[in-house]
Amino acid sequence: MLKSVIVALLIGGVSFSSFAVDKQVLGQTEMMSVSADGIVFEARMDTGAVNSSLHALDISVAGGSATKMKDNVGKDVTFTTFNEKGEKQVVTAEIVGTSTVSNSQGTETRYAVKLPIKFGDNTRKVKVNLRDRTTMDYKLLIGRNWLKGKYVVDVSEKKFIGPTTGISIVESGLMFDTRIDTGAVENSLHATNLRIKDEDKENMENNVGKDVTFTTMNEKNETVDVTARIHSTSLIRNAQGSEIRYMVTLTIGEPGQEFKVDVNLRDRSKMTYKLLIGRNWLQGHYIVDVDM
Repeated sequence: MLKSVIVALLIGGVSFSSFAVDKQVLGQTEMMSVSADGIVFEARMDTGAVNSSLHALDISVAGGSATKMKDNVGKDVTFTTFNEKGEKQVVTAEIVGTSTVSNSQGTETRYAVKLPIKFGDNTRKVKVNLRDRTTMDYKLLIGRNWLKGKYVVDVSEKKFIGPTTGISIVESGLMFDTRIDTGAVENSLHATNLRIKDEDKENMENNVGKDVTFTTMNEKNETVDVTARIHSTSLIRNAQGSEIRYMVTLTIGEPGQEFKVDVNLRDRSKMTYKLLIGRNWLQGHYIVDVDM
């Protein structure tokens, strides 16, 4: 996940643009390599770590190792690394330091080398600790020294979605070519021929709690009847005035990733898109990119 964002310091509702910097957004994990033609790792972003860390086995210091690890600083070291798929790469780099790390397993000293970590078209050469990460899920850990100044990490794992996309409504069995509308609070679905048992035609509020059966249609003119429970009404204001619509809960989303969300029902016969997705579906799940 790679997008540009403007990070600004906000204090008391005042934006200090002098603090704004153009940074790229990374997810919890990203595909990275440790050289231009090296094997690709699924790297874990770790903002809690100062330096990055790489899985390293068969570590060999050129010319033989001194008794104390710190006395090997300045020498070349060769080691073997593996990614999550078991693919192997032999790397040689200069030892630039050592670091002693304390954790629940005790204390250990590691060699540190400088390696070019590549992500997309961007490469940053940073200090990387070498350690045996055999038992760990991620063989490459990216610390603050690689992230600092250029990247932010979004752990929410939100997906990017374009201004239109294919959306499934489970209850209908249909796919809709859907308009994504961040200006709309609610989702809206094309619905005609609404049938409510014992309907109160004078006061829509009195129909809350009743089942409604309606006909919907997608952009391919495929039609189907859907039955759902009316759980509320919604007053919608737009350029044409205002109207009250029934609200139902349907299971909506990208195929295989649907979830339940509220939808208002209206006749969208004259509209290009029969399903409109609003903020109540997007919030917490998606970031909209109109260039997609």
